[in-house]
Amino acid sequence: MKSFFLLLIALVLNTTSSLSQTPLPVEMLIRVDDSGMNHATNTALKELCDSGIPFSTSIMFACPWYQESVALLKNYPHVTVGIHLTLNAEWENYRWGPVSGRDKVPSLVDSLGFFVPSRAAFDKLNPKIEDIETELRAQIERALQSGLKIEYVDYHMGTAVDKPERRALLEKLAKEYGLGISRYFGEVDVDIMYAKPIKEKKNHLVKITKELTNKQVNLLVCHIIDDSPEAQALKDLNSFGLKEMSKHRQAELQALLSPEFKKSLAENKVKLITYHELIQRVGLENMQETKETGY
Repeated sequence: MKSFFLLLIALVLNTTSSLSQTPLPVEMLIRVDDSGMNHATNTALKELCDSGIPFSTSIMFACPWYQESVALLKNYPHVTVGIHLTLNAEWENYRWGPVSGRDKVPSLVDSLGFFVPSRAAFDKLNPKIEDIETELRAQIERALQSGLKIEYVDYHMGTAVDKPERRALLEKLAKEYGLGISRYFGEVDVDIMYAKPIKEKKNHLVKITKELTNKQVNLLVCHIIDDSPEAQALKDLNSFGLKEMSKHRQAELQALLSPEFKKSLAENKVKLITYHELIQRVGLENMQETKETGY
């Protein structure tokens, strides 16, 4: 009997040792921002949905085309949906304003009732935290009433978390509504494609997949659009905005859809996951702020 127990212990120790030597999977989480911003972002979103690759997308529920995103995504349950909370509207001749209405949040808008283009311009408005809460609640509630399963929030241009009191507010709202917060589950940003030259984006994405580490969830934030006349007409009012924005974002879409990217994922044993999986694994109760390296 003693020898049996010794053998059993040895087997357990050997199994534990073998498991500890098993390498962790390499994971990448693709988050596609700005869905619902306009029709061109939605047609690009459909192309990515049709590819079947796992990803998460953040809808701008303050924008006029959010309803098209909602109708589209109801056909793709494999896509995890979040809210791209916005307090800015950065495009010339294409502006949007608060879901709650300009009269309810007067400190958040310009003289025409629109959101302003940048974080600096937003701060100059001396926005009231009460107005910010009113507006963020309105965006969250619009999302939750859309009929989509909403699982997380993030923040357009970082404005909603740019001050400690705003971040505290966002954390409070996420907890109240039972939502995750992007970058609160141990994700680490990888080098994004956004500012890379248009012709280099695909190769850069492939390069990223070869350099991923298995010690964390690798977060890749993307912006996609169809290079249509609608998209070409958009001009960023911020000085740091990209020229030929529509071609940059079209190139990001083409990189994600490319056979080279798919092949590199397989060769480097990279598993694509979504916020649904990550939140289920970590748990909302274990969310905590991580270092910010992007928006």
